Amino acid sequence: MVVALERLRVRYLLGGSVASSAWGVPRGHPGRGSAGRDPPVPGSRLAAALGSGWYADPQVIGDAIQAGRPFNIIHIPTGQKFDIFPPTGEFHQAELSRATPMSFEIAGQTVRCPLATAEDILLAKLQWYRAGGEISQRQWSDVLGLLAMNRALDRDYLSMWAQRLGVQDLLARAFDARI
Repeated sequence: MVVALERLRVRYLLGGSVASSAWGVPRGHPGRGSAGRDPPVPGSRLAAALGSGWYADPQVIGDAIQAGRPFNIIHIPTGQKFDIFPPTGEFHQAELSRATPMSFEIAGQTVRCPLATAEDILLAKLQWYRAGGEISQRQWSDVLGLLAMNRALDRDYLSMWAQRLGVQDLLARAFDARI
C-alpha cells in the first residue's frame, strides 16, 4: 500500500489505531490511512498501483475520493484491512504536513512512512468520539491513553484546533480525567 501511494505521489499518513497505539496504549486493530492529492488520483490508478494482492474496487475508490468519503482496501494474503480517509479540510491538511516518519510493519513488511502526531491523533479521536455520540469506550480510552503517554503535548496547538473542530469541551474533560 505504501509503495503504491508513494509511486502515485499521494501525500498520506497513518492514523487511527496505528497512530494511537504508537503514541498511546497499543491495541490490535487495523490502521487508518489518510491520503490526498489535488487533483485526486483516479480509483483505477490506485487499484492498479496496488496490484493483484489487494482487494481494491476502482469504482468505489474513485467515487469515494471524489466525494471526500472514506473507503477501504484489503491486503488479500493477510486479510489486513486499511481504511482510507481522503483529506476534506484544513485539519487534514495540517495533519499531513505535521506527520512524523516512523517505521512500521504493514502486510508483513517493515516500511517507513508518515504517522499522525500525538496531538493530531488525539484531536481526530475526539472528533470520532463526538461523531459517534460520545459512547465509544474504545475511542475515549484511546484519548486517555494518548494523554497518559504524552505529557509534553503542544497545548496551544491542541486548544486552537479543538476550538476550530468543536471539541474543546471534550479536550477539557479528557485533561480533567487525566489528573
